Amino acid sequence: MPDVIFPLDSTKPFTEQKLLGHNRWHPEIPAAVTVKPGESFRVDCREWFDGAIKNDDSAEDILNAPLNAVHTLSGPIGVEGAKPGDLLIVDILDVGPIPQETGPLAGQGWGYTGIFAKENGGSFLTEQFTDAYKAVWDFSGGVATSRHIPHVSFTGIVHPGLMGTAPSKSLLTSWNTREAALIATDPDRVPPLALPPQPDSAILGGAPAGETARIAGEAARTAPPRENGGNQDIKNLSKGSRVFYPVFVDGANLSVGDLHFSQGDGEITFCGAIEMGGYIDLRVDIIPGGMETYGVSENAIFMPGNTDPQYSQWIAFSGTSVTLEGEQKYLDSHLAYQRACLHAIDYLTKFGYSPEQAYLLLGAAPIEGRLSGVVDIPNACATVYIPTAIFDFPVAPSSSGPVTIDPGPGAPKASF
Repeated sequence: MPDVIFPLDSTKPFTEQKLLGHNRWHPEIPAAVTVKPGESFRVDCREWFDGAIKNDDSAEDILNAPLNAVHTLSGPIGVEGAKPGDLLIVDILDVGPIPQETGPLAGQGWGYTGIFAKENGGSFLTEQFTDAYKAVWDFSGGVATSRHIPHVSFTGIVHPGLMGTAPSKSLLTSWNTREAALIATDPDRVPPLALPPQPDSAILGGAPAGETARIAGEAARTAPPRENGGNQDIKNLSKGSRVFYPVFVDGANLSVGDLHFSQGDGEITFCGAIEMGGYIDLRVDIIPGGMETYGVSENAIFMPGNTDPQYSQWIAFSGTSVTLEGEQKYLDSHLAYQRACLHAIDYLTKFGYSPEQAYLLLGAAPIEGRLSGVVDIPNACATVYIPTAIFDFPVAPSSSGPVTIDPGPGAPKASF
């Protein structure tokens, strides 16, 4: 096992750890630890809500989830010799739940998936699912099952939802400027169009004490993916993956967190993966001047690993860019994927699942989402593929009609 360079104690909150991580992006958050090119190391990662979500049958914690406090990132990790313009090579050697621990913290043998209420962030299908729901998943080896969504089990594709390098000052300014302009187009929208800097609940690692107020007022939220990688939520960034991140500051200042036991393409419920704390083993190296050499001026490129579960049979649903009200949109692939997901949800309810159970399942299980057609005007076509082997009943259409399963107590809903 590599040396643990960023250890976390499961019994202590994120802010009381030996090394303090961060939950904002800013070039002046200094490296908490430093590694050499070619070095392998282990990083412990805290569950993204720092233990606020419980292993119980209530969704009140999802309703009241402290969004200002996310994400709890381990790092920054400085890499000796990395300079702006380089590419940082990051190999994911291993990743998993908190080793050999059981307990109340997500990652200690269990994880969760949530649907956020519209008033607290919403989701991909927030107009159809406005309330907060939760499903808890138990881990047995590499397999997840849930008392809240019975009759399914699947092998997780464990991966970090969020990993990236620190922005430069100019890049941070660009983020804040363009996102503020978007917010200004509809400042009262629920959920909001973007998240501006929010000093409340900002955790800034080892930033100088006299500068924390200024840095907190400038630092970018970690919610979206950006040029530095960030919260990309790519389920295939699993064990064996190699990622090439652009470097914007001296040392690169790599950070990682938001580990997922499993996730469907799109993480469509927003809190849509199986969220957990755990560990990740990494190895880093540098390609000097790699950004110009390979034309990677922004956004990481990656080579996915080869340890994903090998599902061979799927049932797939398609959608086009026509709204539920029948309004035609032009090549709207976002809308098309929404419609494909809604078709899959409607289908699964014919077997006995509630719409919320089906929605949570699409967020957590290793479904595949694809843009299947983006040129045939006026309709984009998107598809969602569900592996049939995750169900313990026949899920394909047949002349005998759908079987009726016992959906159990269902997914807990928050009260208002």
